[in-house]
Amino acid sequence: MNSQFNHPKNTMKRIQFIILLVFFTTALTAQKVVVNEFTAIDKKALQLPDSLSTTTQSISNFITANFKTDKEKSRAIFIWVATNIQYDIENMFALNFYESTNDKIDKALKYKKGICENYAALFNDICQKSGIKSFVIEGYTKQNGFTDYIPHAWCAALIDSAWFMFDPTWGSGYIKGGKFFKQVNNGYYKADPAVLIKSHMPFDLLWQFLNYPVTNQEFYDGKTSQDKLKPFFNFIDSIRLYEKQDHIEQLVSAAARIEKNGLKNSMLFDRLQHIKMEIENYRENKVVDLYNAAAADYNEGVSEFNTYSQYWNKQFTPIKPDAEIQQMLDTVVTKFKEAKEKLNQVINPRTDISALMVQLTKSIDAASIQLREQQEWLTVYFSKGKAKRKAMFYEKKITLFGKPIN
Repeated sequence: MNSQFNHPKNTMKRIQFIILLVFFTTALTAQKVVVNEFTAIDKKALQLPDSLSTTTQSISNFITANFKTDKEKSRAIFIWVATNIQYDIENMFALNFYESTNDKIDKALKYKKGICENYAALFNDICQKSGIKSFVIEGYTKQNGFTDYIPHAWCAALIDSAWFMFDPTWGSGYIKGGKFFKQVNNGYYKADPAVLIKSHMPFDLLWQFLNYPVTNQEFYDGKTSQDKLKPFFNFIDSIRLYEKQDHIEQLVSAAARIEKNGLKNSMLFDRLQHIKMEIENYRENKVVDLYNAAAADYNEGVSEFNTYSQYWNKQFTPIKPDAEIQQMLDTVVTKFKEAKEKLNQVINPRTDISALMVQLTKSIDAASIQLREQQEWLTVYFSKGKAKRKAMFYEKKITLFGKPIN
């Protein structure tokens, strides 16, 4: 062993050196600068010319031309929206979830300002046009331990086979003293659903993107950790099913999930009532549409039979092939059949629609009797030679069907 390490003087020097080394290391750590991993992406995204910021398609074209991965694209879209759209303080309470998506987007791009629904609609539309699967999420929030009393809108997007949350509104800045201050908050970019659920509660539990959804009561109580003692909810399969459903099926399943998760506040109740009203309106409109389509089929059949009747009264001149003549009646048969099928699809019609359906059904049945008589006549006609065919026209005239259904 080297004797210098045993000398008291040398030992003191070693202690001083170690103390200096620790201090120097601590100083270096304190001076460490946090690097923004998005600097290059943000810089490029914010170079988008004003001339290209008038439509989501032109913005998307710029994004897809300059960024390759979904992560890069989503960041570029997030930073552009968060930086370029000013929060509209004056209209912060004028939330209208039922305004058309195009109107929400057009306002944001035209005036470069908006509220949460404008931010969310804009972010979502650019994502979708850039090849990123995304959804707008509607719900309510909690800030500083208190649940807000106005709804909110944010987004979810599929990045690298996983779902993440994006709130371009909260990510764009903050309100203080009745004023909006621009300050990008990266905590609302690509957030983990299990983290964002602490402050953002969707109306429909499907959009929590969690296998153990949090109830509205738990959200109020601050109990948002994943409770694996609950039944497992496969939200991935549920979203796949949602995408296959038609609009009415989506609304019905959403209403069931909202009720299941508890109607904790007026926002949830209002949302549920609106969905139920939309379901009812949709069903009524579908009934009306089915009736109108059935009436249109019947009218086409009447028109085709009357064309046939006029041709019959001219003794089938000019001459047409038998198959073409038969097709005239076959078309009538098809149209009457399609009309009946549509009427059979109608469920629980209003009284006025029900009365119209009865009238239309009687008209189809009456016309069908005349149609069958002519089908039988035509079968005999086709079985005869030319001379005997001619004689059949002197038996009687064909009368036209009545007026079409209006």
